[in-house]
Amino acid sequence: MSTTVPGRLDTDVASTTPAKRKRRSRWLSFTGITAVIGVLVLVTIAVIGPNIWLEAATERNIAERWAQAGAAHPFGTDDIGRDIFARVMVATQLSLVLTAGATAMLIGGGLVIGLTASLLPKRARRVLIWIMDMLLAFPWLLLVLFFTVIWDATATGAMLAIGLAGIPSVTRLVYNMASSVTDQDYVRAARVVGVGPFGIMFKHVLPNIANPLLVQAAAAASTTLLAFAGLSFLGLGVQAPEYDWGRLLNEGLGHLYTNPMAAIGPGIAVVFAGVVFTMIAETVSSHPGEGISAVARASRAAALAQRRTRASDSVKDIAAAEGAPLAAVRGLRIAFPDGEGGTVERVHGIDLEVRSGEIVGIVGESGSGKSLTAMALAGLLDKTAIVEAHERRFDDIDLGGEPNAAQRRRLGIELGVIFQDPLTSLNPALTIGRQLTEVPQQHLGMHRSDARTAAVKSLESVGIPEPAERLGDYPHQYSGGMRQRAMIGMALTGRPRLIIADEPTTALDVTVQRQVLTVLHNAQRATGAGIVFISHDIALVSGFCDRVVVMKDGEIVEELDARTIKRDAKHPYTRGLIACLPDMSSDRTQPLPVITDQLLLSELEQAEAEIAGRSGGGTAAKQESHDLDDVEARL
Repeated sequence: MSTTVPGRLDTDVASTTPAKRKRRSRWLSFTGITAVIGVLVLVTIAVIGPNIWLEAATERNIAERWAQAGAAHPFGTDDIGRDIFARVMVATQLSLVLTAGATAMLIGGGLVIGLTASLLPKRARRVLIWIMDMLLAFPWLLLVLFFTVIWDATATGAMLAIGLAGIPSVTRLVYNMASSVTDQDYVRAARVVGVGPFGIMFKHVLPNIANPLLVQAAAAASTTLLAFAGLSFLGLGVQAPEYDWGRLLNEGLGHLYTNPMAAIGPGIAVVFAGVVFTMIAETVSSHPGEGISAVARASRAAALAQRRTRASDSVKDIAAAEGAPLAAVRGLRIAFPDGEGGTVERVHGIDLEVRSGEIVGIVGESGSGKSLTAMALAGLLDKTAIVEAHERRFDDIDLGGEPNAAQRRRLGIELGVIFQDPLTSLNPALTIGRQLTEVPQQHLGMHRSDARTAAVKSLESVGIPEPAERLGDYPHQYSGGMRQRAMIGMALTGRPRLIIADEPTTALDVTVQRQVLTVLHNAQRATGAGIVFISHDIALVSGFCDRVVVMKDGEIVEELDARTIKRDAKHPYTRGLIACLPDMSSDRTQPLPVITDQLLLSELEQAEAEIAGRSGGGTAAKQESHDLDDVEARL
């Protein structure tokens, strides 16, 4: 049974889920339970081992030297009669402490350096990453041996050597993951509304890289344990009178044929601990998101006082002047570095405005500059973009400058963006509910329970079934149409006056497209917001929008009333787009036309013939003919 809202088809039943659902934690699986039990066993032995087995591990008994394994001595005795099983139990503490220390060093060092690199300017970032890459080019074991020589063959020296040798690989991993996250749409949107670099790191980057970082930590612990055992086995690690599993393995190897358990016993301990760490890594990797909620809760708790001080502040309602557009750009030019010291201009001096309650469609082929124009209007372009404009504003906010804190709060509330691909635009590490409550809590000062209620109403308004239960789901648990509707709901959680929809129906079937457009249109009528709707489909745009802006090669070639676009289209590119649309009179024996130079020239000749055939030959017809001559010259 699904929830029905006015104007929405009652479909998408396959996407609905029962009201009461319980997600089974991966820690309750066989692997997870085994890993937890293994950790408890290792920690227990490490804590109580010295108290229970220390005497047997140090007591000398020459009469029983090199005794065979048996009930009294499960692993036998060593060259002075000490119980090897007791020594293995006691060595657990030192082996795990050294492993934990080296793992914490390499993970902590890699995390700090990797995140620092992602925040540094371009040149400094490159220098730092080049240094890490050079260290990464050396074999890991060679680096370990190099650092071991520097700090001498001691337990502390081995820990420092293994920890430092592992930092370059973790740094590269953290830097790559952080760079991929900071390029996402939701991070760019966070920058626009005033989230600083450290806020982005703690709220968006760390939650998204926490899961693979935990996997890396568990896997590194297993590798580090084996490295310590190897160094001690070679005499470069723990030195007498101390001992760990690797040193015990070295001592027992000489009597492998007379008492195999003297070597196999420490080996069993090494293998057991390594398998436990590997199973932890497998469990964490198979359940993304678990354990990350603590980071989000800590972030929310740290900002609670600041949100409460803003809770009493109301957003100032500024009425637009009579006839003034809600948002506008004049003479907009957008360029990007070409990597060779120059720039490549992608948008060439266009003018665009949107009024309250108006739906403006921008249509054109890929690379025409549609999304760049809309993102410039919203202030969401990357820092690498070189944006120039005579005017670029939203209401009374100058987007060409640096908005202050109050203006950024207004942008977070009054400007809604629906990105093209919600699966990459929604934060995959946070639940849908956490993302929908961010604007009400951060910018409207709502209490957590009130923000959750607002999020439920938002999902209900866009037709998400069982909205209260679906708040706890992650984006990947929604279908494509539901994710898109959730994005629309997120754009409505504030008080939007302008909604920018960047190809919101891409890759959706026609039924889901209709649902998304219906929800978007209902939202526009309910809020009175202006909408910028971007699409490749001129038929879709002309049927949904009030005004259509046609773009080609970074320029606006024509603006038309959506209701009369077929009749009034004059530019050959617009006519070519319309000609590519099949209708009931299309010849189904022929392939659909494709926009080519020949098609554009054909439409140009037809437009010229229509102008020439008009009676009067007035000024308007001469101007149209002159414009078509310019188009022909450019073609």
